[in-house]
Amino acid sequence: MHDERHGRTAVPEPRSRSGAFGHRFPRTGTEPVTARSALRLRQLLSALFLPLFAAATAGFALWASRSGPGDSPGSGPLTVLAAVCGALALGAALDLVIVSTRRKRERPERG
Repeated sequence: MHDERHGRTAVPEPRSRSGAFGHRFPRTGTEPVTARSALRLRQLLSALFLPLFAAATAGFALWASRSGPGDSPGSGPLTVLAAVCGALALGAALDLVIVSTRRKRERPERG
């Protein structure tokens, strides 16, 4: 390719090196072309942490509602903790749904 502004020929970057955010590392050849995540581990972790984060959300929300004006920690930080735990519980529930639908789709039909 000829760059008319500078009068030189530009060598295009190979596809393995081009990317939207700079250069990517080239493949070493040991990893699969279509990498897959460990669905069973994701399902286990989501199933473990969903009730934990849901209980933490309820606990922090209850603690925030019962805290007085002079208590430490105040209701503000407890409300933030309840919101963070709620978001993590929502993320775990969403991941659990995604993993279960993906496992259903990949399972061979019996019939």
